[in-house]
Amino acid sequence: MAWRIEFLPAAEKELAKLGRAEAKRIIQTLKTRIATLDDPRQLGSALAGELGGLWRWRIGDYRAIARIEDERITILVVRVAHRREVYR
Repeated sequence: MAWRIEFLPAAEKELAKLGRAEAKRIIQTLKTRIATLDDPRQLGSALAGELGGLWRWRIGDYRAIARIEDERITILVVRVAHRREVYR
């Protein structure tokens, strides 16, 4: 089962601010490693606290934070940022 990857406008804007190589690497990882899994929760970690209900994946020094929508078979990327900034 292939999951569809969607980005919120804010996440697209953050991705556009990154260098071309980093943005390409993040998108490629989401499409090839995460979206192809039967359950995207096999990789990454669940978040707690204020960000509870969201999931995160580590892609080099960057983090992709997303909401997994099982009923739509969609991974909605909420945030993409460097690891020191992403949780603020």
